[in-house]
Amino acid sequence: MRKSNEVLKERRKEKGLTQVEVACKSNISARYYQCLEAGTSMPRVGVAKQVAKTLNSTIEELFPRQ
Repeated sequence: MRKSNEVLKERRKEKGLTQVEVACKSNISARYYQCLEAGTSMPRVGVAKQVAKTLNSTIEELFPRQ
């Protein structure tokens, strides 16, 4: 199973977005999004929903259980 940070990065690149663009569209800081993508932080449900919406995805797809 792929790690959530790998899925996030892959999905973001598929959409042609930068980390800053995803962060802005998700109403979070760029640094926080970088931490999510690096796998050093896990989002709360509200943030996960926003990121999933930005990437036209689901929480389950972006943040699979490890």
